[in-house]
Amino acid sequence: MAEPIRYRAMEPGEEGAVNRLVARVFHHHVAPLFSERGVQEVLRYIDPGAIRARFERNYLLLVATAGTQLVGVIAVRDYEHVSLLFVATAFQRQGIAGQLLERALETCRDNRPDVRRIDVNASPNAIEAYERLGFRQLCPEQIENGIRFVPMAMDLPECDGVSVEGGSR
Repeated sequence: MAEPIRYRAMEPGEEGAVNRLVARVFHHHVAPLFSERGVQEVLRYIDPGAIRARFERNYLLLVATAGTQLVGVIAVRDYEHVSLLFVATAFQRQGIAGQLLERALETCRDNRPDVRRIDVNASPNAIEAYERLGFRQLCPEQIENGIRFVPMAMDLPECDGVSVEGGSR
């Protein structure tokens, strides 16, 4: 029987595990689309020390686990920009990214009720996945520092004191 997937905030000390998960998925699925400069930029971004610094500042970091194994991660800057969303290859297409995003959005709205849009710079091979999650493409593909991406966004409905499930807040 498969381990149930659990979702929670990243804990201090898990930066190395997050780095290893993201690096593994990135090298397998995304790095072949990037120049060497782009690959190096991403690897610097996911360095455990850089992750730790973001965790201590203005980033929300949530993880998904199966037993003791880290299988997914989402990072959201300032409660309005998805900067990382990675799921281990063997666990993709099981709804984990959607659950991570849903839980992150709840936290974002709780902390910044004024946020009306979440955006992401999606790698070209992740566009369809982000569209399934409710994002729309804002403009054509761009390249910065060797990183190929498509700006995308998801508009958030206004809450007016009512939760998504229909109950009062």
